[in-house]
Amino acid sequence: MVEAFFDYLRTKLSINDLQISQLKPNLKLRHVEKGQLLLRVGEVCLYGSFVLKGCLRSYVIDEKGKEHIIQFAPENWWIAEQISFFNKEPAIYYIDAIEATDLVALDLAFFEELNRVVPNMPQMLSSLQLNSLRSFQKRLISHLSETGEQRYLAFIRTYPSLSLRFPLWMIASYLGMAPESLSRIRKELADK
Repeated sequence: MVEAFFDYLRTKLSINDLQISQLKPNLKLRHVEKGQLLLRVGEVCLYGSFVLKGCLRSYVIDEKGKEHIIQFAPENWWIAEQISFFNKEPAIYYIDAIEATDLVALDLAFFEELNRVVPNMPQMLSSLQLNSLRSFQKRLISHLSETGEQRYLAFIRTYPSLSLRFPLWMIASYLGMAPESLSRIRKELADK
């Protein structure tokens, strides 16, 4: 199962089998049960997670107790509270498992070894972080300027299988709308 992680590294970072063998001792495989918290607000994020099987999410809870989902991380996606992880600051959101999940937990020692083993890693990591920033920026602009229907259709394009795996309220939370609004949008799309 961890081979999916190595395939990701080969594809995204163009690293070879020798480099992968040097990184293996720093890998930590974890299994988390559905509903298990990996990170709480106020804790320092000690690991970035690469999802092998299952799905994680990050979210905040507002003063009324309502959850607002920031990110889904299904198979072959990363998730971490990056500012907390790299700067050792308290986390500003939660991360938990939506489904039973197998993941690779990567600590700073792994990234230090990655920098040592892969000479151009700082540039590659910077590129990956820019992609993450670009994704969040697009999502913010989407929330500010697109209709609920446009956001839902974009969600289906980005996460084609997730709309069938998760409850309606989670998808609505991610899209920034009430579950009733999403239900209406889905019905209208089905009627077209």
